[in-house]
Amino acid sequence: MLNKIEKIKAELLDELKNIDSVEKAEEIRLKYFSRKGKFANLFEEFKQLPKEEKPKVGQFLNQVRGELTNLFEETHVSLKSSSKSMENYIDLTLPAKRQKIGTVHLLNQTLREIKDIFKSLGFSVYEGPELESDHFNFESLNFPPDHPARDMQDTFFVNPNFLLRTHTSPVQARLMQKTEPPIRAIIPGKVYRNEAISAKSYCLFHQVEGLYVDTDVTFAELFGTLVSFAKTFYGDDVKYRFRPSFFPFTEPSSEVDIWWEPKGKEGRWLEILGCGMVDPNVLEFNGIDSEKYTGYAFGLGIERMTMLKYGIDDIRVFFDNDKRFLEQF
Repeated sequence: MLNKIEKIKAELLDELKNIDSVEKAEEIRLKYFSRKGKFANLFEEFKQLPKEEKPKVGQFLNQVRGELTNLFEETHVSLKSSSKSMENYIDLTLPAKRQKIGTVHLLNQTLREIKDIFKSLGFSVYEGPELESDHFNFESLNFPPDHPARDMQDTFFVNPNFLLRTHTSPVQARLMQKTEPPIRAIIPGKVYRNEAISAKSYCLFHQVEGLYVDTDVTFAELFGTLVSFAKTFYGDDVKYRFRPSFFPFTEPSSEVDIWWEPKGKEGRWLEILGCGMVDPNVLEFNGIDSEKYTGYAFGLGIERMTMLKYGIDDIRVFFDNDKRFLEQF
């Protein structure tokens, strides 16, 4: 029996020398220290020994098992520690993972640039509600209930009295009703039109409205302001023109075009904004004396401005959230 114990001890010591993984240690534990392992079998054999041999063999068996158990546990703990260390090991020679950082959306980049230009010209920035009343969206801007000009804008009505605003102009009316002139403001924001979605139109887009009301405001001032804006935004060599137009809330009214000549394509004039002198009816309706004050207003589309500046020919890409497109800017 003593020889058998010595033999198992030698086998286990030999295996512990070659142990190289936590998995291998588990195999050894099961082989030697489990309920059906070799030491359990030795204790079963010990029970069959004559009484006179048990004290000596039992003492030796317990001693060997205790020593080997401690040795095994030390080896096992060392392996676990080494394995955990390797899991957290950082190889500084490996290429770093690319960190993708979000950027400001191209439309917001354009809007920021437009805001900065007009703020440098003395304009303040105001905002208003996107859910608007028929009163502010139409009536306060010289759109009587049955006026045919209402058909110019396909509207999302929430109920007979409220709608998703079709332009940012109602904030003009709110400003005029709450603020004494002089008023010099731009109003950026989302607007909604019930239009078929295509490469050139969308049901949601962004506008920047402008309003200046004071004594002796002239069309020449409007002209100079918009020319200064166009040159700052598109460059000093930009070609522009003013064309007569019609808007219910301005008289006279005009549209501003710039010459767009994309690479490989024939150049053409494209509208960038509408403008005009505030109609006296609008001033009076909103509590401003039209005999004392005059003003001008303008409105431009952020999507159109961005498309022209960066050569984008499909408005839908602004809303697709395609990272391949967004990462270019």
